[in-house]
Amino acid sequence: DIAQLSPHELAYMRCHTIGYIFQTFNLITVRTALENVTLPMLFAGVPADEADDRAARLLDLVGLQDRYHHRPTELSGGQQQRVAIARALANEPAILLADEPTGNLDLKTGQEIIQLLRGLNQERGVTVISATHDLKMVDVSDRIVHVRDGTVSRVDLRSDVEVQVGELGGEESS
Repeated sequence: DIAQLSPHELAYMRCHTIGYIFQTFNLITVRTALENVTLPMLFAGVPADEADDRAARLLDLVGLQDRYHHRPTELSGGQQQRVAIARALANEPAILLADEPTGNLDLKTGQEIIQLLRGLNQERGVTVISATHDLKMVDVSDRIVHVRDGTVSRVDLRSDVEVQVGELGGEESS
């Protein structure tokens, strides 16, 4: 029961069990992509060499093997979101909490991020919980929880929900 945990136990759980992906990325602008991903590991007590190696592997996983030493201002929005995802995975969490993970991205990059999150779920067993208005996320979800005015109003299984992605002006839309 999480309500019975001490503040120290809660902090440990947040650091080691849950990864956070923020809508606005929240990257440290004076740090490189590699340093941004390494930081949560250092806070968790991971030795620096191991943290650097793991950060490099995570940046490779999200397709940024050639951007290790770039600062956020030198990266596109999609690349910054990928750094944020790599950072969220730094301490090998069982759960990813994603706040509008595609909210600040163009359609193509948003689709790539959606597929990346789905792959993390399928290949690594990471539970992804996403707050989003992006209907394209339905295609990679197992359950859809509808929240209205801060209250759960309905829970649907993906198999019970029909969403069609169409084209608008030559680009996919939902």
